[in-house]
Amino acid sequence: MSLPLFQVDAFASGPFEGNPAAVVPLIDWLPDDRMLAIAAENNLAETAFFVPEGDGYRLRWFTPTVEVELCGHATLASGHVILSHLEPERADVSFETLSGRLTVSRGDKGRYVMDFPARPSKPMPVPRELGPMLGAAPRIVLNGTNLIAVFDSAADVARLQPAIEPLAAYTKPRNQGVIATAPGDEGSGYDFVSRFFAPAHGVNEDHVTGSAHCDLTPYWARKLKKDALIARQISPRGGTVWCRLEGDRVFLEGTCADYLKGEISV
Repeated sequence: MSLPLFQVDAFASGPFEGNPAAVVPLIDWLPDDRMLAIAAENNLAETAFFVPEGDGYRLRWFTPTVEVELCGHATLASGHVILSHLEPERADVSFETLSGRLTVSRGDKGRYVMDFPARPSKPMPVPRELGPMLGAAPRIVLNGTNLIAVFDSAADVARLQPAIEPLAAYTKPRNQGVIATAPGDEGSGYDFVSRFFAPAHGVNEDHVTGSAHCDLTPYWARKLKKDALIARQISPRGGTVWCRLEGDRVFLEGTCADYLKGEISV
């Protein structure tokens, strides 16, 4: 069987930036183990699969090792594939997912807009073991869908060198990733920066993580007393995410760049 495959750099202004995601459009679902095998073969942080459902699609995401409940950059990439390649006459597309209905629509300046659930987190005591595992002790830690480790500066976040195996062992029972974040430098144009580590899910460091901004936006909106923010994920590839908090929803904007279009044999 041959299937189409797109590889898209999400939250990127051109190829080799942002976060690469594979997108495999389907007519009917493959067995779960086959989709997981495809994701492992692609060896990217996420491979997205979707099938038509109603006037939209049902969407699922797989890392090389597990299926996940929410993935922002692969949703952005899936929306781009549909709106730019498969159904370019559409203005938006809706996906039914494990995290409810998500939409991707055309925005301004060539960006796409995603409508996601906000995921607030609550402060917790700083775990003593977290600092050694990250390479520096955070000032504040919040607990939610992920752990959020807050540092004083972007330089502090950039310098982190996590101990991957201990961090994987620590986060696997929690089923969490760890987001390291700090305010953006004055004059940088960014309200906050971040990095995201999910070794328990097969992703040591993600390049640009849309879903993490569902956690980060409520925190920084409250902290900075503003609902519209510009964020930069400072991974080696890097990417920019425009964030807006509206009630219990987070609107995330970004651009995409095509890298590959082809077929796979399964």
